[in-house]
Order: sequence, then C-alpha cells, then structure tokens
Amino acid sequence: MTPAPTDEQAGLTSVYRPRDRVDVRLTLAPLRRGGGDPAWWFAPDGAIWQATWTADGPATRHLVVRSDGIHVTAWGPGAERALAGVPDLLGARDDPSGFDPSLHPVVRDAYRSRTAMRIPRSGNVLEALVPAVLEQKVVGLDAKAAWRRLVLQHGSPAPGPAPRTMRVPPTAEGWRDVPVWDWRRAGIEEVRAGTVRRAAAVARRLQEGADLPIEEARRRLLTVRGIGPWTVAEIASRALGDADAVSVGDYHLAHLVGWALTGSRTDDAGMLRLLEPWAGHRQRVIRLIEITQTSRAPKFGPRAPRARPLI
Repeated sequence: MTPAPTDEQAGLTSVYRPRDRVDVRLTLAPLRRGGGDPAWWFAPDGAIWQATWTADGPATRHLVVRSDGIHVTAWGPGAERALAGVPDLLGARDDPSGFDPSLHPVVRDAYRSRTAMRIPRSGNVLEALVPAVLEQKVVGLDAKAAWRRLVLQHGSPAPGPAPRTMRVPPTAEGWRDVPVWDWRRAGIEEVRAGTVRRAAAVARRLQEGADLPIEEARRRLLTVRGIGPWTVAEIASRALGDADAVSVGDYHLAHLVGWALTGSRTDDAGMLRLLEPWAGHRQRVIRLIEITQTSRAPKFGPRAPRARPLI
C-alpha cells in the first residue's frame, strides 16, 4: 500500500499493488448480501463502495481498479483502519499455491478463468455474523430483505460522498437495541433475534478471536447459543479468510456439490468425502462450483415458501 494523505473532505487515499492479480469484484462478492445491501454498492462504472465499522468508528471505502493498482479512498473516523485493511479484504493472506484444480474437470474448467479470485478476510466478525444468523433455515431472499430493512432502519449514513442510500451496519450496541417489533416486521422471529443479541453482548470477545488461531475463533463463536457449525463456516469464510470452510447443514449446498462432481445429489457426509481431495481449499472449490454450476443444477425439492412479516 502506498498512502497519500489528502484533506479530510477528500478522504485518505492509497494504492494497493498486490503481488498477484486479484479479481476485486469476484473476491468481494460473498461479502455483499444481495444487490440491495445498503452497506455495498457495485457501481456501473466498475467502482466498489463499502460502508463498515472499524475499531476507530465508521468508514466508507471506495475501490477502483486501474492499470497501476487498486486505488482506494476512505472517509470517516475509521478511514485509516479501512485503508490498512484493504490487503486482507482482497485476499492478501489467501494462498492458493497448494490448490490443484485438475483433480476434477468441473473444478478445472471453473478455475481456468478465475485464477484471480481470492478468499476475502474482512476481519469484521459481527458484520459477517448477523447476516449469517438471519440466513439460518430460511429462503435466502427473505434473509437478504431482512438484512436490508434492518440496516436501513438502524444503521448510520455512510461517511463521505457515498451514495445517499448507503448505511454503515449497526454496532453491537445498535443490534442489541433493535426493538422486538422491528425484528418481527423484518420477518425475524425471536430465535434468530435472540442469537444476534447474545452475539452482540459478547462482540468484543468474538472480534478478538479474529486475531487468534482460527480454531480459537471458531470455538468462541460456538459458545454463543444459536450459533452452530453452519453459521461458523459462513462467518469464517468471510470475516476470517478461511479457504477451507464448509457450511455443513446447508439445505442446498451438499446437493449442488454432489451434482456438480458426480451428477447425483448427496448429503453432508457425501459432500465432505467429495471435497476431501481439496482439504485446505474446500471453500475455494465450493465458490467455484456455486459460481459456475448453480444456474445449471436441477432444482432439488419444492421451493420453500416466502416469509411474511411477523406482525
């Protein structure tokens, strides 16, 4: 990173020059919870905007890929930390060198044009945790709609010249203070709302886990009632940069992996057996399969009904 200080109104800027080529959009895509996520905006001109909380306060990041590197500008009290976090955000800690895509033609073909995809590490545990909890055992569209509604209602405006609809997701205190009626209007019952509140109450300890060995981070997450292995994997693949995370217990994932790699659906145990040759890189394989095979896969079972606000 090559920092270049500017005045406060213009923000702080830097240029990140990764050692290897990085596909910024593909790398960051898992962090965005649907096209309506108020914390993200993938602009038509190719720029990417993100609103986030840092240890120093809220920040907005603006990333633009140019010939000489990835140009980043940040605004807000957390601007300096936001700039410092860009390499991790774009997968600087992700090492694909031991990954062998040739073990299966589907993986090989998917990887051929996506060698610049990295596993991101946002470093922000709570911002990965809350939407993961909202996605527990519900239709993805409903979870994304709930996230959008709650962040728009309880988040804060993104600092700097960000699009006016962008919001910084709530802090731990903000999530604890969401009234019960707002959870219910978003379609979130007490089980998931309670899990978010319990996690928010120990958010500092969970965040500390991001700087510890990943097994300790997982252990801390599992101490929160309502958070199990599926949710931990969803958090670890986004906030902790875990290239081996597998979301066991997902309603669709095992079937998709089974169909992509064998032509037949399978269960969690079967999925783990199929992914074992890529141990250490199983999340990478899952992402490649999701990107290239989801639209081609047959529909497994009846479509779940959409939820309605719990009012």
